[in-house]
Amino acid sequence: MKKCQTDNITLLADNNYIDIMVQEICSTYEDVKGINHIEGFNLPSETEVENILHQLIEIIFPGYSGKKSLSLQSIKYNVGETLSFVYTELSDQIMRALKYNCAMDYCDSCDIPSLTKDATKALIGGLAKIRNTMKLDIAAAFDGDPAAKSLDEIILSYPGVKAITIQRIAHILYRKNVPLIPRMLCEYSHRETGIDIHPGAHLGEAIFIDHGTGVVIGETAVIGDNVKIYQGVTLGALSFPKDDCGHIIKGAKRHPTIEENVTIYAGATILGDIVIGKDSIIGGNVWITETMAPRSKVTMRAPELRIKRK
Repeated sequence: MKKCQTDNITLLADNNYIDIMVQEICSTYEDVKGINHIEGFNLPSETEVENILHQLIEIIFPGYSGKKSLSLQSIKYNVGETLSFVYTELSDQIMRALKYNCAMDYCDSCDIPSLTKDATKALIGGLAKIRNTMKLDIAAAFDGDPAAKSLDEIILSYPGVKAITIQRIAHILYRKNVPLIPRMLCEYSHRETGIDIHPGAHLGEAIFIDHGTGVVIGETAVIGDNVKIYQGVTLGALSFPKDDCGHIIKGAKRHPTIEENVTIYAGATILGDIVIGKDSIIGGNVWITETMAPRSKVTMRAPELRIKRK
């Protein structure tokens, strides 16, 4: 009998402890701009955004998912069906993101339906251009990698192609000032490929990221045509400019510009608003914080190897 009474007292004490903890945790939810989203409208859904992305990739690379058997005679019906789905679902996700943005900025004058339609049409209207650009990217990968056996192998298995494709999609929405979704797309790509490209970065044509693991390309980076980048390369910011109050200035150019026909080897770190001139070669593991003239070749002095025999 005494054991039951002890158990009840212990349970009561535990319940009181839980009640206190619930109250303490809930008190942290009361701020409006905290890390919670309560009593608000629906945010973009990660699952839905990724599903839309898969549909877009199916349009860019039709038939490679293996989900449908396609023919030139029926392809327009498949594309039409997919585009109808994407238009409806993407519009919903963009509208959610824009509502969030207006709420955070306390904006009452946003024409959200018009902005939503404009951004949705911009992405769908850009798909044909993305396809033509990706043809050049894939050709660059095939020409630049002696291990590549076919274009199909590159599309199916090269992480650089996947990362660049997704970034090109996200970049259109970024340029239309759609909040949240561009970063969601590129972070999904980052998880899948190990390549971190900000949606704001401007990529030229015939870009090849070989291997790719650990590549980081910042928001204001500009990459010209026919640039080849190996694993572990960082195109980052040297420092963050601040205003008179000490706050970071958003949107300032702070990442490198890589001109056309540049090769950047593994582990190179290029920082700041500098220019790597066209036709340059940047060797592995170098650290660059100043502009390089066209046709420069930057390498590290070979380290001295010390070999001991047992």
